[in-house]
Amino acid sequence: MSTRNSGESSLQSDSSSLRSSQSSTSNRSEKPQQLLDRPSSEISRRQTMGASIALTRTETAQTLQELGVRKSAPVPDVVAPTYAAPPVFPEEYTMETPSGVVPLTQLETLGRQATNLSRRTTERPPVLENLEEVETAAEKEEDMSPHFVTFVTNDPENPHNWAPMWRWIYTVLLSTLVICAAYGSACVAGGLGTIQKKYHVGQEVAILSVSLMVIGFALGPLIWSPFSDLYGRRATYFVSMGLYVIFNIPCALSPNISGHMVCRFLCGVFASSGLCMVGASISDMFPAATRGKAIAFFAFAPYCGPVFGPLVNGFVSVCTGRMDYIIWFNMAFAGVMWIIVSAIPETYAPVILARRAKRMRKETGDQRLMTEAEAQGVSFKDMMRACLLRPLYFAATEPVLDLTCGYVCLIYSLLYGFFFAYPVIFDELYGYKDNLIGLMFIPILIGACMALGTTFWCEAMYLRTIAKRKPTPEDRLLGAMVGAPFAAIALWMLGATSYKHLIWVAPASSGLAFGFGMVLIYYSLNNYIIDCYAMYASSALSTKVFLRSAGGAAFPLFTTQMYHNLGLQWASWLLAFIASGMIIIPFAFKRWGPFLRAHLGKGDYSMDAVNRAAEEKMEEKRAHEADEEMAEEVANDV
Repeated sequence: MSTRNSGESSLQSDSSSLRSSQSSTSNRSEKPQQLLDRPSSEISRRQTMGASIALTRTETAQTLQELGVRKSAPVPDVVAPTYAAPPVFPEEYTMETPSGVVPLTQLETLGRQATNLSRRTTERPPVLENLEEVETAAEKEEDMSPHFVTFVTNDPENPHNWAPMWRWIYTVLLSTLVICAAYGSACVAGGLGTIQKKYHVGQEVAILSVSLMVIGFALGPLIWSPFSDLYGRRATYFVSMGLYVIFNIPCALSPNISGHMVCRFLCGVFASSGLCMVGASISDMFPAATRGKAIAFFAFAPYCGPVFGPLVNGFVSVCTGRMDYIIWFNMAFAGVMWIIVSAIPETYAPVILARRAKRMRKETGDQRLMTEAEAQGVSFKDMMRACLLRPLYFAATEPVLDLTCGYVCLIYSLLYGFFFAYPVIFDELYGYKDNLIGLMFIPILIGACMALGTTFWCEAMYLRTIAKRKPTPEDRLLGAMVGAPFAAIALWMLGATSYKHLIWVAPASSGLAFGFGMVLIYYSLNNYIIDCYAMYASSALSTKVFLRSAGGAAFPLFTTQMYHNLGLQWASWLLAFIASGMIIIPFAFKRWGPFLRAHLGKGDYSMDAVNRAAEEKMEEKRAHEADEEMAEEVANDV
């Protein structure tokens, strides 16, 4: 935080010195950041005297071109807000400009076409009889068109400019929040007997306490994603995690199983903000070129968090025999994380800039200052289309996405299946209770940590590849190709070592291979989904979250019966056959990915496709302009 404060102090001192050096000039030459730093008392005094504070220092078409703005709009960043129509200025949230204000008219001068700007007013006089009226109309259109607010150069409020140390600290803390949410789903897996004892129910009913919370993970993003777009990450974490902490109380104290199950489902809905938003929060703080290593921590967390559930609460169950103690431990963990994440500064650029635009409108009286999301006036219908309808549409029309999400779903389901397979295996073979069974999950954590280190190597290879040539989504599949065989090997090994004459180390060590493959597969395929569906990355990721959570909720319901009925060996081998069949997916996508995306789906939404379409459109426009010029020359000759 000291770095951010020093940056703010530096900006204020620069603004003060500039005001003193230009005291003889008009107020209309002031920069937006100077207006932001102006004391409110001075603004009130000048407004009382009738003086107006106006902004004339804005970007021009020339300065925008120097900053790299081109005629065709790029694909919005993966953390861009929901738009009602294709944005005219998607760089608004990632670009820094010297003035901090970009007029829409200057973007149109470059060739950008604005659509669906509900707050744009371009009224003209009904009859334009002379040059003066034409000029007046042009000035009025210029005056009433939106002026988009951006970050200024070296802006201390831009999360990309925060000190690297603080960004990595926030990354680790936010990843711990994911572990907290995932831990909550599996915390009772280490003490199912305590639920059976308290509510006098069977094991199948007790397992629902896990499955219902995971189902909540699937539905919660429908609430928190729109909430985050409107109010920011920090407010969303504060509200959702606060409710999660509160609803742990009735989970522990409910007098009947029905109340406990309902509250566990609601806990899943509230805690899902950590699973669906932390990746976006981390992406907020790192540019696209450097966020890969930070996202690796996010890929590690949701698969390791559940492992801590039986590891910790197996001892709580054996030592106390009380279900409420398990919930109190979970509530304490959630409460600490609630306080911590609520103290993390806002990272979501659209909300930061929207608040800045509101402050600038208040201080200057210039109602043109806004963000493009504000100018478009995004409706609740637009939010629902992006968060609910489009993910369902993708699930029905995109086989490549379905196969990718299906593989992620399988890995996540196997993890939750292990929480109920391990008690059968290690109880029948060695007579272990919940506390010792929880220790058997440690190899999965070790394997996951090894995979986390390997993701850095994968990221280095990816950066080396894109430095030589143009990147493709298939370049992201290296991690999945490395990790896919390990997940299958783990299941074959678990089945082959589930015999009483073998020491417990043999079946437990299969977790090393599974944890290693699990994290690599998820890390790689998550990035692959983002690159394949760059235009609608948030919708594609929502499809992944829904399918993954559905599988994670379903597997615990039949895993115990499967191991009892098929036997310890064939139950693991059945899953091993499925995992072995899925190994081909990353290799097939690496070889035939572009062809499959182009011919199996309804459309190609990758960055390459968008760039190709933009280039084709520009070529068509150039050809059309050339034809018009030729026709005009012919007409002049005639």
